[in-house]
Amino acid sequence: MKPIDVANVANVARALPPSLWAATAEPAVDAPPLAASVAVDVAIVGAGYTGLSAALHLAGQGRSVCVIDAHEPGWGASGRNGGQVIPGLKYDPDELVRRYGSTDGEALARTVGHAADTVFDLIARYGIECDATRAGWIQPTHSTALLHTLHARARQWEARGAHVEVLDRAQTVARLGTDAFIGGWVDRRAGSVQPLSYARGLARAALEHGTHGVAIHGGTRAVGLERQRAGWRIRTATHERPDGPTIDAAQVLIATNGYSDALWPGLAQSVIAANSFIVATKPLDAKTGAAILPGREVASDSRRLLLYFRRDSTGRLLMGGRGPFREPRDAPDSRDWAHLERAARLMYPQLEDVEYEYRWAGRIAITRDFLPHVHLPAPGVTIALGYNGRGIAMATTLGKHLAAHLLGTSRGLPLPPAAIRPIPLHALQRWYINAGVAWYGLLDALS
Repeated sequence: MKPIDVANVANVARALPPSLWAATAEPAVDAPPLAASVAVDVAIVGAGYTGLSAALHLAGQGRSVCVIDAHEPGWGASGRNGGQVIPGLKYDPDELVRRYGSTDGEALARTVGHAADTVFDLIARYGIECDATRAGWIQPTHSTALLHTLHARARQWEARGAHVEVLDRAQTVARLGTDAFIGGWVDRRAGSVQPLSYARGLARAALEHGTHGVAIHGGTRAVGLERQRAGWRIRTATHERPDGPTIDAAQVLIATNGYSDALWPGLAQSVIAANSFIVATKPLDAKTGAAILPGREVASDSRRLLLYFRRDSTGRLLMGGRGPFREPRDAPDSRDWAHLERAARLMYPQLEDVEYEYRWAGRIAITRDFLPHVHLPAPGVTIALGYNGRGIAMATTLGKHLAAHLLGTSRGLPLPPAAIRPIPLHALQRWYINAGVAWYGLLDALS
């Protein structure tokens, strides 16, 4: 396997980028860099929701587990997303049945339909402090043509036992506090968390409840993966030791999502790693914020270039959406976030003079088919990535199923394993994103 160039390891153990979540999260777990070579049953590369959920579900099953991350648990998108816990995938249940057949399609629909349950059950079971609220998710639309689609989506989930409601214009205005939409639906299975606190809570639970040893090491980058007689060897690099300790493991799980690199050939080229941008106001006073999402639901609209928004536990409004493909500029008043602040003012005119306290971004992994991908490229190696903006619920759930797979107790993964297929001309992904943004913007305008 071609090793990663470790001549420069300055990107090991970078500090968390400034954000609302970094400023308000529960304390981080102690995750020092790996100091000595180890041998374990399972090695996990990536301490985001997938890797931490898998580690937690392995923790009580008598397996030794070592989780490593180039930075710290939750440093990537797991600690920088909008905090919306939404069940389901980009495809509706009937479409999943069409794609995978009645038995497998319905099984997948059940799994993803209960994905938010997995999150909130773990929060309750392990006492994770993360401002968890389960008030529902509203998906509104500007488009008369799309309103039928949203109501059909709600009926498909309702037929499968989900607690959902269709919303007319008046109900949507009352729930969101804006007249920008003509209707939609609400999914009561959904909710919100402080996402970095949730990631840290998963890490803490895995460390505290392991019966045979769970170790989590930040500041430790996997720079090589080599087949051994009894499994695999991971070579690592730390800030202090570019040629760091090794990890020998019978099973390896790679869970690096939008921050995947050259550790496994073609993996980084199989997804588009796009930035999602978020802004957060200062806490709104009671008069300004009284009508904005009074029920504390989260929301994301039906456009292809969607906006997602919510209130946090202190009353701030958060607005998120697409942004430049490149990493954002450092200046806190950068124009990279101006489109989100403009959208918030258009949606809520009372925010005209409100100050924005935080601006940040993180990478999501977008797949060609808009579905998560599970890969089994070699015996003892499992890879999962590509949540397409639904990472909290789906990554947590997939981590649970991956743990069963690694234990050998699984009756089958929710998604059929697929070959790693690099996206053609992946080096032009900046062009893909810009062209896609222009095309989807036109489609949204026409609808």
